[in-house]
Amino acid sequence: MSPLKFRPTVMLALALAGLLSACAPTTVTPTAELTPLAAAPNSAPIPPVAKQVPHLVRSPNGDRSDPYYWLRDDDPEQKNADVMAWLNAENAYKDAMLKHTEALQLSLFEEIKARIKEDDSSVPVFENGYWYFARFEAGKEYPIYARKKGTLDAPEEILLDGPKMAEGQSFFSIGQIEVSPNNQLLAYSEDTTGRRNYTLKVKSLSTGETLPLSVAGIDPGMVWAADNRTIFYVKKNPTTLLGFQVYRHQLGAGTADALVYEEKDPSFYMGLGKTRSNEYLYIGVQSTLESEMRVLKANDPLGEFKPLLARINNHEYQADHLNGRWLIRTNWNAPNFRLMEAAAGKVGRRENWRGVVAHRADTFIADFALFNQYLVVGERSDGLRRIKVLPKAGGAPYYIKSDEPAYAAFIGDNPEPDSSTLRYTFTALTTPNSVFDLDLKSGARTLLKQDPVLGDFDASNYSSERVWAPARDGTRIPVSLVYRKNLFSKNATAPLLQFAYGSYGISLEPAFLSARLSLLDRGFVFAIAHVRGGQEMGRAWYENGKLLKKINTFTDFIDVTDFLVAQGYAAKGQVYAQGGSAGGLLMGAVANMAPERYRGILATVPFVDVVTTMLDESIPLTTNEFDEWGNPQEKVYYDYMLSYSPYDNLKAQAYPNMLVSTGLWDSQVQYFEPAKYVARLRTLKTDNNLLLFHINMEAGHGGKSGRFARLQDTAREYAFMLDLAGQRE
Repeated sequence: MSPLKFRPTVMLALALAGLLSACAPTTVTPTAELTPLAAAPNSAPIPPVAKQVPHLVRSPNGDRSDPYYWLRDDDPEQKNADVMAWLNAENAYKDAMLKHTEALQLSLFEEIKARIKEDDSSVPVFENGYWYFARFEAGKEYPIYARKKGTLDAPEEILLDGPKMAEGQSFFSIGQIEVSPNNQLLAYSEDTTGRRNYTLKVKSLSTGETLPLSVAGIDPGMVWAADNRTIFYVKKNPTTLLGFQVYRHQLGAGTADALVYEEKDPSFYMGLGKTRSNEYLYIGVQSTLESEMRVLKANDPLGEFKPLLARINNHEYQADHLNGRWLIRTNWNAPNFRLMEAAAGKVGRRENWRGVVAHRADTFIADFALFNQYLVVGERSDGLRRIKVLPKAGGAPYYIKSDEPAYAAFIGDNPEPDSSTLRYTFTALTTPNSVFDLDLKSGARTLLKQDPVLGDFDASNYSSERVWAPARDGTRIPVSLVYRKNLFSKNATAPLLQFAYGSYGISLEPAFLSARLSLLDRGFVFAIAHVRGGQEMGRAWYENGKLLKKINTFTDFIDVTDFLVAQGYAAKGQVYAQGGSAGGLLMGAVANMAPERYRGILATVPFVDVVTTMLDESIPLTTNEFDEWGNPQEKVYYDYMLSYSPYDNLKAQAYPNMLVSTGLWDSQVQYFEPAKYVARLRTLKTDNNLLLFHINMEAGHGGKSGRFARLQDTAREYAFMLDLAGQRE
């Protein structure tokens, strides 16, 4: 499930399904031409092997030799010739080795694409007199953002024409859109490189004219003040790409934008927003361990953002305002968070807060939504995402129920606080993303839309399970499973794809993905391992999978594999593993620790050079990560990180078949991490298994930008696994 984020004046999550769903080596030298991939017509392609250049990575805790450091290029725009030659050689080798799967890739692509309703649209959301929605036209890669005034029968007003805006661009993405309070102006951000470096623009909705404003190098979000002419935005550090400054722009003022806040601590992320009451604007800053909100009256744009509650060591909180009171989600004496409230003038001192929803050891409070007569809480318990409704004027609290064993329910877009209807979304491994309206008074729910899956899809043909795998320390790991009923029996013969992430407290949801049907319909079992490092089982689940307990994430994944094979869900020699970004770190770790468990591994934009990256604070976003991985300037963390860093722990042993992928413009995990990893692994692996490296030269961390273009990546990955499993149709 890939939600499409669309914000008029609050964030409206509009989900559109499936859119965004051993030969002798040769060496690439700086000046020589690349060696041909095939030395003779019938010989196997020869993998390119990078040269080695001595380089020391220095640290207070010891120096390390890194002979592939030269593959690092901090400015992809300069396109270092030596680096580009090697990357192009790797792409050519990958293409040659997968050439026999081209027909299968094309078949998979067309099959996956055929399930998508090409002229789809989101469920409209009503705010401030308008219905907002996004829609796709048949054959188009990008959405059109539109609205209708008052009624859905009104004429359509196009806000942004994505297909037209993307013309001539190899990459295109709208970050966020915000409509001014008077509905006359549209602020939006766009990225044309994939590096998540956005440009702010403003459009007049009355004339259709794009105003002469273009502010580059910003985060995607922005917020309007109540005067309809003042916009606040976050400027990025040009080196680290960390949002660290908030600026104020006044349309027509003719003056330079004013710096209104600068975050001095580089371990904090930053964002902007507006409260439910529309009375306050806020700057939210968040590190791994603490947070702070600074607020400003929306009708006082020239005022000063002041802390709602000054930051306190190890205290995280988020707050919202409605009807003169603040509701605060806080971990103060509450590891799984609780909800408290305070009057507007008393919120700055915690002793003035009053409990609303108590802390529970078995329930994690994820978020909440304020209504005039109701409080809606997003909770997580037993690894599942649930919604709880609490009437303010008496009446018993209740949960929105589900018949699925593994599912996720999320509070949706509810911009009108006086409404008695809750918009929420529901998904499960066998149920496409569904949008419901719930009558908060009666509890009756109405299905507004279930993402269409074209073709012969029938949910009853598939079955999902929630099982618990024992980890080596006795911890029970939740696992979500799905398979096609008539192609599966627990007799240890099925191929299985096991997926996980396990970092930053991010929880993987048992969500439906129509592309996945192409695996299930070929007899694959799909499993999500909810390993420690996520937050599926509450805050302690996260704490036990980070810093000096990070290795739990890796051993959990391996133990889940062993359990699923032992229980007959998978054939011992047909288990495949997949993870991306920090999940790619997980893939690199298990490839080193238990390579014999896996037939193939898909490592997408993998964070594999942990120690070198964390030592370099000039690399984008590094300083935000110290509370997640540790600061390698401190010996205890340096030694621990070095013990599992995939790049540093590569050795002479047999490795699984591997497909590693990256984007040249990736700002989250720089392309040179997986590049160095592949280069070193080529010289150490003792097997004849595949090691393929796909580099998207026109994309960043999220891959290709078009809804159909990104399906090519999925088709390639599926063909890689199916070919290894002996299924070539």
